[in-house]
Amino acid sequence: MTSLVELRILEGPNLYFPRAAVKLTLDVSTITEASDETVLRFARRIGLRTTRPGAPGSGFRQRFALRAVERLVRAIAGEAGTRRLAVRVRPTADPDVVVVAFPWRHRGRARALGEAVAHALDALPAPDVEAAVSAAAAEVAAAPRGDRPTTITPAIPVVAVTGTNGKTTTSRMIAHIARTSGLVVGWSNTDGIYRDGVLVEAGDYSGPSGAARALGLDGVQLAVTETARGGILLKGIGITRNDVSVVTNVTADHLGLQGIDTVDQLAEVKSVVPRITRKDGWAVLNGDDPRVLAMRSVVVAQPWIFSRDPDSPAVREVLTDGGRATTVIDGWITVLSPGADPDPLVELVDVPMTLAGLSRFNIENALAAASAALAIGLPRDAVVAGLTSFRPDAEHNPGRMNFFSLPSRNGQCVSVVMDLAHNEAGLEALLEIMAGVRRPGARLLLGLGAVGDRTDELIDALGEIGAKGSDVVAIGHKEWYLRGRTMDEIDALLRAGAARVGVTDIDTFPTEVGCLAALVGRAEPGDVVGLMCHAERQEAYDWIASHGGTPDSPDVLAEKVRAAQA
Repeated sequence: MTSLVELRILEGPNLYFPRAAVKLTLDVSTITEASDETVLRFARRIGLRTTRPGAPGSGFRQRFALRAVERLVRAIAGEAGTRRLAVRVRPTADPDVVVVAFPWRHRGRARALGEAVAHALDALPAPDVEAAVSAAAAEVAAAPRGDRPTTITPAIPVVAVTGTNGKTTTSRMIAHIARTSGLVVGWSNTDGIYRDGVLVEAGDYSGPSGAARALGLDGVQLAVTETARGGILLKGIGITRNDVSVVTNVTADHLGLQGIDTVDQLAEVKSVVPRITRKDGWAVLNGDDPRVLAMRSVVVAQPWIFSRDPDSPAVREVLTDGGRATTVIDGWITVLSPGADPDPLVELVDVPMTLAGLSRFNIENALAAASAALAIGLPRDAVVAGLTSFRPDAEHNPGRMNFFSLPSRNGQCVSVVMDLAHNEAGLEALLEIMAGVRRPGARLLLGLGAVGDRTDELIDALGEIGAKGSDVVAIGHKEWYLRGRTMDEIDALLRAGAARVGVTDIDTFPTEVGCLAALVGRAEPGDVVGLMCHAERQEAYDWIASHGGTPDSPDVLAEKVRAAQA
């Protein structure tokens, strides 16, 4: 058995260090299961002269293993010629597996050190423990130095956006505001790389390569980067720092992957983005999310809070400390600064993305975008113009809360809402919006679906939330996003969640478009059809257009909201 589970080279700032690092995932059962004599000899060899490692397999032995691995890395590095090395060690959900990380300057030597640590652990059961550590050090000393990290130091201002929900919408809004001000903007997100509003390359560029590509576009004056948890964990952030960072929120999503099992751990991953914000820059944080607000303690940048509540403790504390806040007062998006009168920017009803003030999440996204745009130095009038001209449609914000009207009987229409809604919070937001445009007596029909790399519990929860919040539910699968699961597995989990709230009459369709067509076919005038659309966005747009559907303008949407409230 080998002790090396995974060796990953992180090219830039990451969960463990604000610079390039090596991340080792190690099976330390050779330590946790070793005899007392062997483990004590090993401890002496790596410089732990007085220690009580505990009995094999005990919790004390597991804690000793964390300490011992850290000392082993330092011992090997030191004997190979590296006198000072920062090392971070973390436990995982498996008591016999740990993660150890250390920064690097030369790829060859760094990889060799990681492999040598594993080789020393592999040799631990052998009689000559001391020689195994010496051999590992010699292995590192003989390795070629190799290339240096490819992390980019930006030459233009950068706004970096992260969070669980809303980061794509927020980054698009910031880029739109910047373009409204006359800047040439490069931005990267889950859809691709854009230069001045034109798609340069399609694909998920929410990782480090996206930031590098956006910065490298010709003539770009400002970069807006969307940064997802996967890129931080698997490759590190592609740039050394940003000028303004935004954290939208942190909720359960992608748990159980890459050693992130809890929402608190996920928040720690997201905090990497504001941690590398320049000291004279701004960290824009969601003051209504306790985990995001807590990031103030680990950032050196100036705090800029956004909150829907102008009297929240977060707003008061940040203003007292000299920071800024963006909030809602008397229905206006308003900026607060210490010792100054409130600055009302624009009424919520004039910001199309808030869906006539209906969307709580998009109000927060608008607050975040306004904060970031002002923090990066964009003119106030450009911020107002950008907020009022950015629409929830396929042109400005594809796949996020896109509203359509389809002709129906009696001259009335059926409303269709498309959104990614890829987790519990996203689905709840979609249902909230659907209910907000439903006329009295009308129904909500939901096209439910899930991607395969979510936990069983999350997929099950989607089934429960969707069934509880809608009158009719159908399942539309995402063939290209099964990610190791089968449609039958996902189907069973969604149905189990729905059955818990008494819903068992559910049709299943192999595609999202098939599900949409079936639900629209069942809809009556005034009904609202919602589709969790991940895999077939353009196909769904085309189907809607071919059946006489048209995107809702802000005026049409506002009229639907008024009719629903009546």
